[in-house]
Amino acid sequence: MARFCSLFSGSSGNSVAIGCGGKYILIDAGRSAKKIKERLAQEDIAPEDVCAIFVTHEHTDHISGVRVLASSLKIPVYATEGTAECMEAGGHAKKVDLRIMPSGGVDLGDMAITHFRTSHDAAESCGYTVNCRDGRKITLATDTGIITPEIHSAMDGADLVYIESNHDISMLYAGSYPYPLKQRIASDKGHLSNEVCAAELPTLARGGTTRFVLGHLSAENNMPLLARQTAVCEFSKYGIREGSDYLLSVAGVDGLKSMVF
Repeated sequence: MARFCSLFSGSSGNSVAIGCGGKYILIDAGRSAKKIKERLAQEDIAPEDVCAIFVTHEHTDHISGVRVLASSLKIPVYATEGTAECMEAGGHAKKVDLRIMPSGGVDLGDMAITHFRTSHDAAESCGYTVNCRDGRKITLATDTGIITPEIHSAMDGADLVYIESNHDISMLYAGSYPYPLKQRIASDKGHLSNEVCAAELPTLARGGTTRFVLGHLSAENNMPLLARQTAVCEFSKYGIREGSDYLLSVAGVDGLKSMVF
């Protein structure tokens, strides 16, 4: 069995726990080490069962807790070369066993972790796929302005997809953000809108994905119900029914309870 848990999600911090065979990895650690340990305890995940942290990119909401957490747990941190260089330059890798993500992936017991490129305004951002020894596949794709063929390929056939549904485009442009920031968010190097995210989901469902988690929602430019409704409406266009054909969850600021499957 595989276990997936969004610990935190959104601009205030991001972290996901994925487990198989009694061991866990974290993807990102964008809140304090103390807060992450508290969330792990709430999910009955022992800190000593976390064996590595995988970083998607160097923005603060994804790495602010990495240094202290990795040091206290004495676990390695994996990142792309570009991300690792930025972490080192920003002081986020001091006394950390920082390793470059190998092209062939990393095997950790019952989990094999590979990465793929995302389209974001970061040095070398990526998403991750976790293949469990029992055949379960989980893919995380956030912080990307577009769905590239590489991202689609990584998500295709996954049992669970954690995908960004960051903003409603109308809310974004009607909101208080400075116009250059609005342009950045809506660009190909920014974040996925509800509409772009939703358009990808039916294809993934037809490819066998049955569990979807919408994540990294903007607190200013989105609402959980709106993100959910946009996705459900898109599924409905193709006769794909919630409850029988797929399960859909939305990760809030404080994450989402564990899913075991």
